[in-house]
Amino acid sequence: MQVVLLTAGEGTRMRPLTESLPKPMLPVADRPLVAHGADAAVDAGASELILVVGYEAEAVREYFGEEYRGVPVEYAVQAEQLGTAHAVDCASDHLEGPFVVLNGDDLYDRASVDALLSADGPAVGTYRVDDPTSYGVFEVEDGVVTGIVEKPTDPPTDLVNVGAYRFPAEAREWLDVPMSERGEHEITDVLSKVVDERSVRTVAVERWLGCGRPWELLEANEWKLAELDRDLRGEVHEDADLRGEVHEDADLRGDVVVEAGATVDAGVVVEGPALIREGAEVGPNAYVRGATLLGEDTHVGNAVEVKNSVVMAGTHVPHHNYVGDSVLGRDVNFGAGTKVANLRHDGGDVYFTVKGDRVSTGRRKFGVVAGDGAKTGINTSLNPGVKLSAGATTAPGESVTRDR
Repeated sequence: MQVVLLTAGEGTRMRPLTESLPKPMLPVADRPLVAHGADAAVDAGASELILVVGYEAEAVREYFGEEYRGVPVEYAVQAEQLGTAHAVDCASDHLEGPFVVLNGDDLYDRASVDALLSADGPAVGTYRVDDPTSYGVFEVEDGVVTGIVEKPTDPPTDLVNVGAYRFPAEAREWLDVPMSERGEHEITDVLSKVVDERSVRTVAVERWLGCGRPWELLEANEWKLAELDRDLRGEVHEDADLRGEVHEDADLRGDVVVEAGATVDAGVVVEGPALIREGAEVGPNAYVRGATLLGEDTHVGNAVEVKNSVVMAGTHVPHHNYVGDSVLGRDVNFGAGTKVANLRHDGGDVYFTVKGDRVSTGRRKFGVVAGDGAKTGINTSLNPGVKLSAGATTAPGESVTRDR
């Protein structure tokens, strides 16, 4: 079964993290976001992966190459992002029979992907939510899809569309659908054609996360870091050589993975789940807790606390810093004494700017999002929900209450 992974979009809602990196390549635990879907597909028996690329395509090509875990990889270029049906249509020359389509920026539990690939005929992934009014909602009778309604005020079911489809071979001829009112060629219009022609079964997705905004990247890491296998004091992990250098006076608690080439110095306390990647340096006397990812070649130094955060490759948090519930991009540098506030005084949800609008993160605790290369002066204070664009700077002693 061929599996098409959609990875071409710009990911504007994830800015500033996607200013030079495609959203599907953002880190989630030990691999890029899209690799979790690719791995689920490979484990389910995919015969070929077809990645639809566009924005910053080279990052995707470099990671997956011509073969991924023994499965051939092909690439289709979507030069202009004109919708999901258009993206799959760009891959149509590679399609030879029934095929599966997965969103490259969504996470699915692996059993559900396996069930989709092994379904007997056309199928869609469905997920139950308490309030389906913000989603595409399936109309279903006896496990068969009869229609799909976008963002209904009176939803016919609580089964929403999660961007996971098993199409019959003839759907390749139905991909050229008219542009919708949103100005895109929608894959749901292709699905409607399939529903008219064939019986489309539902596949219940047990766990799903659409990862479109920075706090959802935190949630994605919370999910996948909770699945880490434990590796303490240089014990060999069954899937990889994870033998980082851990000082005898360090204290690792819970599920903590220290990769080969990483260093955990004296006086460090790490409370898992946490992943410390190759080349990372932690300590001395640092405190890492919560679901935290420290990327390759990061540095968390003396008297620094990092809590429930994603710290991407090459970033330095070196002296007397606090980073909580935050996402720091690549090559960020926090000056000594920089502190992140992650809680509003009134206890309300923290808001964040997405495409010019302040929206609720739905999180009571949320810190900052810093784009690649952002730098803070010493003793900078950063308010909850602040965004630092790529390359942004702050002055020494500055209190930052608005996006920079």
